Amino acid sequence: MTNDTTTTLATLEHVTRRFGDVTAVNDVSLDIHEGEMVGLLGPNGAGKTTVISMLQGRRRPTSGAVRIFGGNPADAPSRRQLGSTPQETALPDSLKVGEVIDFVGAHFADRRTPSNLAEEFGIAEFLKRQVGSLSGGQKRRLSVALAFVGNPRLVLLDEPTTGLDVDARHSLWAVLRAQHARGATVVVTSHYLEEIEALAERVVVMAAGRVVADDSLPGILNRVGVRLVRLQSSQPDRVAALGGVDRREGDSYFVRDSDAFLTELVRSGIDFRDLTVRGATLEEAFLSLTDSTQLEGAR
Repeated sequence: MTNDTTTTLATLEHVTRRFGDVTAVNDVSLDIHEGEMVGLLGPNGAGKTTVISMLQGRRRPTSGAVRIFGGNPADAPSRRQLGSTPQETALPDSLKVGEVIDFVGAHFADRRTPSNLAEEFGIAEFLKRQVGSLSGGQKRRLSVALAFVGNPRLVLLDEPTTGLDVDARHSLWAVLRAQHARGATVVVTSHYLEEIEALAERVVVMAAGRVVADDSLPGILNRVGVRLVRLQSSQPDRVAALGGVDRREGDSYFVRDSDAFLTELVRSGIDFRDLTVRGATLEEAFLSLTDSTQLEGAR
């Protein structure tokens, strides 16, 4: 998915990254444009974190080119307008929250005040507490807040809501939407479809190190909106042959429209029992996505 009307902030051109015999990222080309809220979606091991680490300059591609703001992300000047939060962040336990924000902010010319940033991210009450006294969820909120301390143009968030409960996740989503509205371009990785739905306007789907889809949120939801129907039948092959079945695994049938499938099942006269219907997990949906002929244009 491309956007020719806005500035390109980050680019991967035919990027491959190998770790020994393992290819974590395989010939990925991707542009991130100013003003976007991009969801980088995929199951664990899809290559999302490796892409983020190359954009951060923490890893170099085995082949291909990575650029942010027109420069090499391994060079510090290229990262001056970049904010990021990795999956796991080590914060100094002995420092107070306000001191940590001050310390990180000192690296940026245009920085937020600790009180202002903490208020926006719901951690104002912890400013005078040592980081070591915070819960895992509170530390995570601080880590995400630090990505915005320098008023960055581009922010990379790798699994930002790890360790947060449901209420805290929803609260943080609202803050991230507000930061985007203030002008930050944001890239969020997640294996939670719900999280990408809540945040992203554009969704890049990765599987096995490749980009398999790059589309608007409605376009992606249409492709991964798979339901799992589980039932017992003496005629499983006939069930699998009904319209709308993407694939079958034992007594499980992956379908796009469960209502239409069940209507056809009842009308077919095929015997069945022990029927259950649920949404497919993201990993299950990806199997249907990557195995499906609907993957036109995948690269």
